[in-house]
Amino acid sequence: MPSLLHRLIARTPRSVERDTVTLALDDGRSLEVQRVRDPRAKRLKLSVDERGARLTLPWRASLVSGDRFLQQHRDWLAEQLSRYAPDEEIAALTPGVTATLPLRGDDLPLHWHEGRFTRITRHEDGIHVALSARTGDATLRKTLRAFYEAEARADIGRWLPGYLAGLPRAPRQIRLKVMSSQWGSLAPDGTLTLDLALVLGRPSAFEYVLVHELCHLLQANHSPAFWREVEARFPGWRDERAYFHAEGRRLKSRLHRLLSGD
Repeated sequence: MPSLLHRLIARTPRSVERDTVTLALDDGRSLEVQRVRDPRAKRLKLSVDERGARLTLPWRASLVSGDRFLQQHRDWLAEQLSRYAPDEEIAALTPGVTATLPLRGDDLPLHWHEGRFTRITRHEDGIHVALSARTGDATLRKTLRAFYEAEARADIGRWLPGYLAGLPRAPRQIRLKVMSSQWGSLAPDGTLTLDLALVLGRPSAFEYVLVHELCHLLQANHSPAFWREVEARFPGWRDERAYFHAEGRRLKSRLHRLLSGD
């Protein structure tokens, strides 16, 4: 009985709440900001990525304090959003219309065909897409994601064995996901996560991120000792970091547009 009473009177855990607020910028534009009230948040936070602007509020923060925070950071928001401005060349995936697909730093010719099943394959003359009569947008984008994941795993499979020597252990597993800001991460349990957008860029940059995360198995930080480990395994890492500064947002934006259509 006491346990039942405890469950009845226990506070129901708060869940994340989302809505949208409109912010007027100094140049006359109106910006839609996703407002997220998160019980895990400890402070007000404003972030921008290829999906837009997001304001995170702790549960006890007032909406007035959130609005004031947005007003104080209007100039910063405008500057960040200009860096994520849609590129006319970044188009959604459209059957029979899209002529190329990004892969390993190139835009490969895209060939559309009819078929019994939805399938995407790579050949010497480019990428071939077979569509069935029932193929919808969701199925096409799911198939494209699976294609990119297979290509990325093929690259990882070529590179990984050469870097395992000298490491205390191999990664527990390697996951590929769409990441909004990071390019990779290593969890305490040894799970290595890489951004799927890496396979769109040049292979040397992808390989560098893999090496970077593997070196965290030796140094779980970004200390000088960590960078010495990176330097020993991948001397050209500075060039790849510069590449991400120049091309990173575009790579993430292209993947987001191809897989979501937004």
